Amino acid sequence: MITAGLLAGVAAMSASCSASEPASAEGGPSRSASAPARTTGTHADATAKLAAAVARGDTSAAAAAVKAGADLEVRDGDGRTPLVAATKARKTDMARLLLDAGADPNAKDGIQDSAFLYAGAEGLNDILRLTLAHGADVKSTNRYGGTALIPAGEHAHVETVRILLKAGVPVNHVNDLSWTALHEAIVLGNGDRDHVTVVGLLLAAGADPSIRDGQGVLPRDLAAQRGYQDIVKAIDQAS
Repeated sequence: MITAGLLAGVAAMSASCSASEPASAEGGPSRSASAPARTTGTHADATAKLAAAVARGDTSAAAAAVKAGADLEVRDGDGRTPLVAATKARKTDMARLLLDAGADPNAKDGIQDSAFLYAGAEGLNDILRLTLAHGADVKSTNRYGGTALIPAGEHAHVETVRILLKAGVPVNHVNDLSWTALHEAIVLGNGDRDHVTVVGLLLAAGADPSIRDGQGVLPRDLAAQRGYQDIVKAIDQAS
């Protein structure tokens, strides 16, 4: 569970810090991607309270914890920061609070999901816009070596694709499966109206239909093999 892991990680950190350092020692939030800085006293307490607030979706309590000096980049056992946990729980107001407080939209968890990448893949457009407004790296990649645009296209999140293209996510990026967003929208899509719309958006943004997949197959041929005639037509019109 996302929130249980975050609480457990913070509890362990809090206990360790309280036992080894005085409550009056100075400390502050860390943006390290590997491990949080050691915080002490009230800062460790605030971090634990932040984790609890994120778990129950209590933005007022989270705001109080942030004001008290909670570590915004603390990691749970799965490497998730409070922002990633809030994003995966689809808590938009919590994500907004954390981002406004300085949480890193590019911090990734143990499976290489950041708030930005996850919001893009899952079509969480409000959170996605927030991460972009707070400096999300549009060229960042997930565990498959793909940008946020690639799974957004696969899932036919039409508005999400529009947002990502406007933000400048590279349209012809090739992931570890040798697919661009165009390939993936065809291979893992179902050829329905939304997927046809996504293909049209990608082509209009400069998606290259001459890029072959890892087997040397063109997007048009992938679509034809699956009987996606509207996608075939869209590619022909763009070529």
